[in-house]
Amino acid sequence: MTLKPGDKIPLFTLPDQNGKNFSIGSLLSKKAFVIYFYPKDETVGCTKQACAFRDHYQDFLDAGAEVIGISSDSEESHVSFAGHHNLPFILLSDKGSLLRKQFGVPTDMMGLLPGRVTYIVNKQGVIEYIFNSQIRIKKHITEALRILKELN
Repeated sequence: MTLKPGDKIPLFTLPDQNGKNFSIGSLLSKKAFVIYFYPKDETVGCTKQACAFRDHYQDFLDAGAEVIGISSDSEESHVSFAGHHNLPFILLSDKGSLLRKQFGVPTDMMGLLPGRVTYIVNKQGVIEYIFNSQIRIKKHITEALRILKELN
C-alpha cells in the first residue's frame, strides 16, 4: 500500500528521541505537520536535510506546522543526532520500519537504501502533498514550506 495525496495517514505511536511515546493523535486537529522519512542519522545527506529543517524550523512554526523526522534508528541514536546538530523538532524511531511500510515509502538505489520522502499533512490528518527525492535534499524543505503557505 502506498499513501497518496487525499489519503488519511494511519494513527501511530512511536518512541521519540527522549524515549517517550509520541502519538500523532496529539497533533490532529491542532496543527498541520510535516513528516519526513529519512534513511539514517549522521549520514551526509540526512544531516544536510535535518539541518535544513532546523534552519527553517521557525518558518514551519510560523506556517502553523510541526516537523517530525522518522527513521529506523534507535532513540539513543536520535538523542545523539539531535544534540549534535541542535535539532529542535521531533525525531521518531520506527524500529523494523513498520510505519515506513504503512506509508508505502519506497526504497532507493536498488532497494539498498531506505527512501527519503516528505509528507505535508493537514490538521485533519489528510496528506496534501508528497515529495520524494533522495538527491534533491533541500527541496524537501522548500516544497513543504510552499505547500504550507498555499494551505494558509
